[in-house]
Amino acid sequence: VQLVESGGGLVQPGGSLRLSCAASGFTFSRYPMAWFRQTPWKERELVAAITSDGGSTNYGDSVKGRFTISRDNAKNTVNLRMHSLKVEDTAVYYCNVRLYSVNSWGQGTQVTVSS
Repeated sequence: VQLVESGGGLVQPGGSLRLSCAASGFTFSRYPMAWFRQTPWKERELVAAITSDGGSTNYGDSVKGRFTISRDNAKNTVNLRMHSLKVEDTAVYYCNVRLYSVNSWGQGTQVTVSS
């Protein structure tokens, strides 16, 4: 399993970013996918998740209405569009898949929201 995140960076409060995760090594279309984030002072938390067919999503309370998760099963990618970013969204964002009760993670991409 390989998950490669991209799209992080520095953005001002109120700005937008789009993260992408390229997946390989497993049958992507069969598995739900998720984005998590982590800071040095908080446990890793769920940001958003999407079912294998993309028909259902769920979001952490802190990002509801601002973030949108989507996937392209033809391209084996899962995306996270982030709008109205806040300073507290600053974190390393990780792509996640759970196969056979084992979590797999990408290397993470840093998102920094600062003026």
